[in-house]
Amino acid sequence: MPENKLYGAKNTAEALIPLLQLSNAPRIVNVSSASGMLKNISNEWASGMLGDAESLNVERVDEVLKEFLKNFNEGSIKNKGWPSFASAYTVSKAGLNSYTRILAKKYQNFCINCVCPGFVKTDLNRKTGILSVEEGAAGIVRLALSTDGAPSGLFYVRGEVSNF
Repeated sequence: MPENKLYGAKNTAEALIPLLQLSNAPRIVNVSSASGMLKNISNEWASGMLGDAESLNVERVDEVLKEFLKNFNEGSIKNKGWPSFASAYTVSKAGLNSYTRILAKKYQNFCINCVCPGFVKTDLNRKTGILSVEEGAAGIVRLALSTDGAPSGLFYVRGEVSNF
């Protein structure tokens, strides 16, 4: 069964939101990946569902992830047009990015963004990344410490605003 990078972040956010609502400057920074950009979701139905910002909601994200899982278990992800390389990682990060947009829309007094730290030397990639952990963390920390009135609902790649 493929690993899902969305639900841990979702459960953590939902558990902490009541505490964050007590803050004068609530922040949520979801660590994502450029792999989860919609241009990497080759299934047109899924990219359309996740890319429709006006209609985007948790149920739509869950529907996309359930369809991917169904196709994965059937062995039909290639035939159904899902990404062929790191498909579960890619789809779940796209789900995380979408969830970030949903949260930002729902909690407009929060600053909620997602960020790709870049290709960081981690255990996930067997330390083959090109950035140190400190370099990767810089953009995450910058968003966490952003000033009041900072933009919300955005996707950053190495500190720069990017398309979803």
